[in-house]
Amino acid sequence: MSTTIGEEQRSLSFEEVGPAQRGSRSDEVVLAISPAFADFFSKTIVETPHAEVIRQILAGIEEQEVTARCIRVWHSADLAVLAHTAAKLSGSGIGIGILSRGTAMIHQRDLPRLSSLELFPQCPLLTLDTYRSIGANAAQYAKGESPEPVPTLNDQMARPRWQAKAALLHLKETEQIRKGNKPVEVTPKFSVAAAV
Repeated sequence: MSTTIGEEQRSLSFEEVGPAQRGSRSDEVVLAISPAFADFFSKTIVETPHAEVIRQILAGIEEQEVTARCIRVWHSADLAVLAHTAAKLSGSGIGIGILSRGTAMIHQRDLPRLSSLELFPQCPLLTLDTYRSIGANAAQYAKGESPEPVPTLNDQMARPRWQAKAALLHLKETEQIRKGNKPVEVTPKFSVAAAV
């Protein structure tokens, strides 16, 4: 997956490290990516490159001086499952889930799966600044703070405008599910090359 930035092209891949384990660090946030994220798909529903989305989320976490760890959830493309899995594996109990189309959620280990700390359902309206703020807020929750919810745009017409494409992307995402596979720890690999 790649994107052009000025005269450079940034690409992102995820390298599998091994089975995802519960973290022991109380200062970490786990980011769970969906089966097709930066693999089958390379951009969100509004063509925002996955490389930039991940860069911004990780930057938001790091700015709060909290550690980030990434996992890929293979067995589901349900956002609540991703985010809750991340939270359960996080040493701090805080996790972020993100789908290929860009929908995101911040979750806490001891909340019911269908509850969350913050939900970002209108992915067509999420900007790179929003993703950075999602990372920052998750990190603040990990530190035991109570941040103001990330401000988001709201557009009542976003759902009908994007519903058909979202349904198609979800269908393609679910085709990448590997039912019997456990979550794996992954390392994001960013590379930059001159654009041709």
